[in-house]
Amino acid sequence: MPDWTQFPMQFIGLLPLLILIALLMNAFRILREYERGVVFMLGRFWKVKGPGLVIVIPLIQQLVRVDLRTRVLDVPPQDVISRDNVSVRVNAVIYYRVMDPEKSIIQVEDYNQATSELSQTTLRSVVGQHELDQMLAEREKINANVQRILDQQTDAWGIKVSNVELKHIDLNENMVRAIAKQAEAERLRRAKIIDAEGELQASEKLLQAAQVLAKQPEAMQLRYLGTLLNIAGERSSTIVFPLPAELMALRPSQPSKALT
Repeated sequence: MPDWTQFPMQFIGLLPLLILIALLMNAFRILREYERGVVFMLGRFWKVKGPGLVIVIPLIQQLVRVDLRTRVLDVPPQDVISRDNVSVRVNAVIYYRVMDPEKSIIQVEDYNQATSELSQTTLRSVVGQHELDQMLAEREKINANVQRILDQQTDAWGIKVSNVELKHIDLNENMVRAIAKQAEAERLRRAKIIDAEGELQASEKLLQAAQVLAKQPEAMQLRYLGTLLNIAGERSSTIVFPLPAELMALRPSQPSKALT
């Protein structure tokens, strides 16, 4: 029969070998193409490694993985008071990526959380500087301002903000109805202006036509005959003869009847 009393002694003899094998296996790290490893030696920054096979000395060096792919940050809806004192809810989406792995680990505790909080405050600050009409009509300008400010602030963290897009600008129902009434009033105003401009242009053309006809009386007669031709072509039995107002002035006035 095997001597079980010798088994613990054998296991203790193999324990250093097992520990050595575990340390060697932990020393080899594989980083993907989009990953970098920030290596610290005895707590101090040493270098950035990767991609591929990376060897880390156990118990002396520590490796922190950093993803270099573009991240998408969905900024939650923010309550904003516009420059003309209108309450709106605005949300946006932000695209950013890590450009300097060393800064993203050393300069900030959690660059994802820091970028999220900074984007919320920046969005409220920039949008609050514009009026409601500017928010609706100048989205590209607002996007560029937010992107520029975020890029400047996150540069110290090794972060590059590549794009910012406003997703929704939500208004309450009362404001939506007010905007609809304003748009309808604006359309009516434009219609009246167009109608008045048409009347003005028509009066100018009539004045020019009257001046041309006044130079040649025969032209007025030809115009009269052309009008009669148009009336006859419409299958109408009524013909209207224009009577000059001067003839009405020459008509003798009727004598007043004596009172009975």
